[in-house]
Amino acid sequence: MTLFLGTFTNKLDKKGRVSIPAPFRGVLTRLGVEDIVLRPYELDPCVEGWPQSAFEHHSAAAEPVDPFEDPQDDLLLTLFSQAEGIRPDGEGRVTLREDLIAHANITDSVCFAGMGKKFQIWEPTALRHRLAEAAKARQEAQRIQRAMKLANGPLGTGAVRGEA
Repeated sequence: MTLFLGTFTNKLDKKGRVSIPAPFRGVLTRLGVEDIVLRPYELDPCVEGWPQSAFEHHSAAAEPVDPFEDPQDDLLLTLFSQAEGIRPDGEGRVTLREDLIAHANITDSVCFAGMGKKFQIWEPTALRHRLAEAAKARQEAQRIQRAMKLANGPLGTGAVRGEA
C-alpha cells in the first residue's frame, strides 16, 4: 500500500531529530522516493510531510500560467518559501527545523499522523484535541445529513403531510 496510515509517537532528541515511523518509511520505499518535503501547515499547529514527488505533483496546480501576472503570489510564497526538502538519514531520522518545532509546539515527543498521500507531525496532546474536534465535526455533519433526509420525507420533495 502506498498511503500513509495510522498514528505513531516517537521521541524528539535534543538535536531536533526524530525517526520517521517504519511504516511511513515503507511507503516512501514503495513510492521509490528518498526525499520528503516538510512545511508548516497553515490551518493547524503541525508540520506536514510530503513525498517529494507528491509535493511536486500537487503543487504544480499552483504554478501560474504567466509568471509575470500571477494573483497567486501569496499561495506560492507560503507553499514554497517555508518548505524544506530533506532526506532521512541511514536510520530513518530527519532533523526538524526550529521554526517547525515552534510552529507545532513540539517538546520531547511527536506524533506522526497518516493522511493518505501525506502525513502530519504533531505535538501529541494537540493531535488528541484535533482528533476529538474532527470526530465532533464528523458527527455533526452526519446528524445534519440524517435530518435533511428526514426533512425530504418519503415523498422526496420536502413536502409536509397534508400539503398538496
